[in-house]
Amino acid sequence: MTQPAAAKPSASKNTETEVKSAARTIELLEMLAGETRPLTLSEIASRLSFPVSSVHQLLRTLVSRGWLATTTDGVGGGYTIGVRALMTGMSFLERDPVVQAMKPILTMLREELGETIHLARLDGSRMVYLVSRESEHQLRAVSRVGQALPAHATGLGKAALAALPDEEVQQRLGETLVQITPHTIDSMPELLADLALTRRRGYAAEQEENTVGNACIAVAIPDVPGHYAVSCSVPLMRMTPERASTIAQTLQVGVRMASNSLAGQGMR
Repeated sequence: MTQPAAAKPSASKNTETEVKSAARTIELLEMLAGETRPLTLSEIASRLSFPVSSVHQLLRTLVSRGWLATTTDGVGGGYTIGVRALMTGMSFLERDPVVQAMKPILTMLREELGETIHLARLDGSRMVYLVSRESEHQLRAVSRVGQALPAHATGLGKAALAALPDEEVQQRLGETLVQITPHTIDSMPELLADLALTRRRGYAAEQEENTVGNACIAVAIPDVPGHYAVSCSVPLMRMTPERASTIAQTLQVGVRMASNSLAGQGMR
């Protein structure tokens, strides 16, 4: 008497377990990537609402593979992102044609404008910073590569969102917009009106909506998949309406250069 049928539920159960384990692994990595300090086992389990025993097994595996690193301080040990995560992120940047096309253009824009230039990509409701060219001014805007910020609160995000239909903007962001500073747009009607203005003038403008004391002008890169944008961030004390107009025009030239280069590679 054979028992082929009995093996099927077991296979299905294993598949479900593997998918659940993969989802938990991704949640854990994404959570730690957003932290500014190492977290302990109990903190990780509490924040993710996972059983401590399951988290412990995951942590051991990820540490052994280099995806996480352990730290020890005067209070106790913790877990943080490991070198394998960096290697994977660098691999993405090295293979992304938009990033590669934009690198020399970002340098050119920084030299011409004298301010910090960023390239970022829309990921759900956030903008992920991919490349930065920092200003040489002592007082300058700074953002960390790999940092993810709410799209509605950044010039980069508003430039990328303006390239989408309003319905998709609402689906991505929902109705609740977190207020980062007193100047952050925190209502969907106000954001949609700002995006409509962005579409009409061809660039996004942001003033102290993400960082008090900073202003930003940003332009989306058209006709490429992925919703990218490039920005120039300036301390508010150096921003004037005339300066904003000059920055917008310069960014638009740079974006056209990148778009033409990518079109030559078949990206349109």
